[in-house]
Amino acid sequence: MTPARPTRAPAEPVLSAGRADIRIVAASPETARHVAEVLRHCFDSTEQRSYPTGREGGTRLHLTVDTTHPAEPARSWLATSRTSEAGRPPNDEV
Repeated sequence: MTPARPTRAPAEPVLSAGRADIRIVAASPETARHVAEVLRHCFDSTEQRSYPTGREGGTRLHLTVDTTHPAEPARSWLATSRTSEAGRPPNDEV
């Protein structure tokens, strides 16, 4: 008898350079939509996809953003974060 092999989760699709897959988990669909709306004001994005989570009524929302086409305020935040990363750890690291 051959031992059972562990099953592997399907591999995540590889996104093209500059794209990020965002997953938002919130207690309500409205909260998830508010967060997605803010992200869409900062980056080009795909249409959001939402799924229920658990029995408590939570929501999981997915969208993909294109960081190569940032809008304000993301453009200024990205520029600032790139210059502050030069050789220094983030403020929350010891």
